[in-house]
Amino acid sequence: MLPTLDFGNTGHRSTRVIFGAAALFDSDAAESARVLELLLRHGVNHIDVAASYGEAEVWVGHWMREHRDRFFLATKTGERSYSAARDQIRRSLERLQVAKLDLIQLHNLVKEEEWQLAFSDDGALRAAVEARDEGLVRFIGVTGHGTRVADMHLRSLDRFDFDSVLLPYNFMQMQDESYRRSFDALLQVCGDRGTAVQTIKAIARRRWEVGTTPTHSTWYEPLTDEPDIDRAVAYALDRPGIFVNSASDVRLSEATIAAAQRWAERGESDASGVAMREVVNTAALEPLFVRGMQTARTQ
Repeated sequence: MLPTLDFGNTGHRSTRVIFGAAALFDSDAAESARVLELLLRHGVNHIDVAASYGEAEVWVGHWMREHRDRFFLATKTGERSYSAARDQIRRSLERLQVAKLDLIQLHNLVKEEEWQLAFSDDGALRAAVEARDEGLVRFIGVTGHGTRVADMHLRSLDRFDFDSVLLPYNFMQMQDESYRRSFDALLQVCGDRGTAVQTIKAIARRRWEVGTTPTHSTWYEPLTDEPDIDRAVAYALDRPGIFVNSASDVRLSEATIAAAQRWAERGESDASGVAMREVVNTAALEPLFVRGMQTARTQ
């Protein structure tokens, strides 16, 4: 079984690999059933989806008919205004076929103008708090991409007591000194406050090169060789206190879960950073997020 960790102060002990349901974006019934069996077989007990992930909420909703009590269920709203976020949260409840969500997250809240609107009196945060007060959600989180996300999450935590944050974490991203400092500062604040820290892009290799035909449904090129995935997942899991959200491709979800199980069997290692330096050379790793470069909105 996968290792688990307290998901902040929520009272839920989540598997350290969280299923990123963006992998179900354009799924079908057969693949959805196979993924559910995978999660149940390996004990994954936390699902992270979003209103913008195609039909993913619908497929997860099919699972909830029989297995609601087995999963911590999180979704996201990318709306910034109160009315639009309010409507989207309620639509997500319908699509997911549940009366209550465990976690609603403000999705990719990084751009300044969007941040200002979301926190305004007529913003999305008001809709999330209202849903919590009405008993439709239990907890509220915030997510984001890009090189500024850790700093923006710190600002968000100054304004509101979010229960969770989500942002990129991998070897190449942490070579950016400014990003590393901000990430470390965020992790310290979250540890002090009991805020759960979810991470994405653990097994990213680089952006797809121009003219390349993608082989996976991720917007970036992922690592695909098992030893490389093992090292990348180990690098993330060796960092105490964080969760790893699987990527938006079912094959990569399976690979990440398997790598996490092998990591647990081996035990934590101080050598993951050294191992990743080898992967940098053999797999030609590049950072996904570079200052001044536009970021993607999907996981």
